[in-house]
Formats: sequence, structure tokens, C-alpha cells
Amino acid sequence: MPGTPETTPATQVSDAPSPRRLLSTEKVYQGRIWDVVSDTFQLSESGDALTRDYIDHPGAVAALPMDAEGRILLLKQYRHPVGMDLWEVPAGLLDVEGEDFVVGAARELAEEADLAAGTWNVLADVFNSPGSSSEAIRIYLARDLTEIPHHERHERTDEEAEIEFHWISLDDAVASVLAGRLHNPSAVVGILAAAAARAGNFQVLRPADAPWPAHPSQR
Repeated sequence: MPGTPETTPATQVSDAPSPRRLLSTEKVYQGRIWDVVSDTFQLSESGDALTRDYIDHPGAVAALPMDAEGRILLLKQYRHPVGMDLWEVPAGLLDVEGEDFVVGAARELAEEADLAAGTWNVLADVFNSPGSSSEAIRIYLARDLTEIPHHERHERTDEEAEIEFHWISLDDAVASVLAGRLHNPSAVVGILAAAAARAGNFQVLRPADAPWPAHPSQR
């Protein structure tokens, strides 16, 4: 009978760059927001050539707003590819050249939720769909909230014009995730990460300017 496998230390369970030999790359579709690229590469020097098509994505940021009572703000927005109204957190593309990551998150918080935050921390860094897209998302916890004055608020159009707001306790949000009522990845990951961090009074969270080596611009 095989023995009980040893437990791997948490510090050793860490994603890492793994460069492979790139034989060719071609842009096969140029879209309005992102492109589709076809790469041919080898897993090893003696391995066969493999070709993979994927979305070349600029990356994104998201902000989980939390008020002084520990409630979080969710936004309801229509998403056409899935044909559903989803409860989400403020989020958007990193499509402003040279913009700092947390500045981008603050911009999205202002534009989509009419809020500014005095305290920012990193909740989690994720790849949205690493088998088909290079999209990397950084999710922040935004606290010490203040409202943007009415005359300075962003005018929301198209799908964003239909946004609805709902404050919910973090515990109720976790219950909604586990019950399968929430599906947006930034919201799901942000909610569960915030609940885990709350147990340590959020002291385990990284600062807003923590390195993000997994973002495409940093690799």
C-alpha cells in the first residue's frame, strides 16, 4: 500500500513562469477590444510542435467596495455573451497606456459606483480563463468610501446605463456564492477572499502597490 503523501508547504504551492520555445506567432483576428493570436510552440526541445489560439487581453482590475459596517456593494449588469443579468463588482479593462493598476481600479469604482476609496488592498490576482485567454485580473478591496459629488459623476451609457446597486452583508454574499446564485468571477473570488481575510482583520492582505508579475505587461 502506498504511504500517506506528504503535505506540501503552502509557500511551495505557487504559480511560476514557465517559458517554452515559441516557433511562430500570428494575429488571426483583430477586434475592437482584444485580438485572437495563434502561437506554435514546443513543450520540450524534443517535443512535437503544438498550436494554440487564445485571446490576447490587456488585463483588468476590479474593486470590491466595503463600507464601515462591513457590507459590500454589488452591481447588477446585463452581459450579452451569457444572456444574463449578473451581480458584479466594479471592474474594467486596463486599456489606458501607462496607467497604474490601482489608479485604474479607482477609475472604475468612480465610473461604475460613484464612489472613491481611502484605503486599498489587493484581495487576489487571477487568470480569468487561462486555457483560452491571457486576461489577468487584480481584485482590490476598497474601504473608507466616500461618494463622488453629483456634478463630477461619470455618465454611464449602453449596458452601464442599466446598472443597479445593492448593499449586502459579506456573509450573505458568501452564502449566495455557495448557493450558485452569483457567477461573475471577480465578484466570486473577491467575496470569498474578503471573507477569508476578515478572519485576520484584513491584516494578511497585500498593499495596493504589491507587485503583479503575472500581468502580461510585466512578463
